[in-house]
Amino acid sequence: MVRALVHDPMFLGIKSKEATKEDAAVAKDLLDTLMANRETCVGMAANMIGVSKRIIAFSDMGRLTVMYNPEIIGKSLPYDAEESCLSLLGGPRKTVRYKSIKVRYQDESFRTVTKSFRDFTAQIIQHEVDHCDGILI
Repeated sequence: MVRALVHDPMFLGIKSKEATKEDAAVAKDLLDTLMANRETCVGMAANMIGVSKRIIAFSDMGRLTVMYNPEIIGKSLPYDAEESCLSLLGGPRKTVRYKSIKVRYQDESFRTVTKSFRDFTAQIIQHEVDHCDGILI
């Protein structure tokens, strides 16, 4: 189900709780909402649709990916970036991102996975994990 986007910075600034298998419907709604906004959005976190759980969804070279409880456990090669966000009104904001990251997360079967990402996909994941941590750009 496509959900309305949350724009309340107080809600978005709350650190999200750990996701469980019972949150699969939230992940489905997150994917549906991401697809409905695909013209202007490449990633979303569950708090953007009003659910304070550590779930992100993003497009990885056109392939939709869901991560439960993502945690960035390694990062290298910082650079200055400008990003926009569907939940935040106004134009792009400056932030620091890392060209290469290592993420530990649970996949859709709740198996723990550790994987490295680079470039734009890494930037998307960092943005969405920040959402989970209550960090707004």
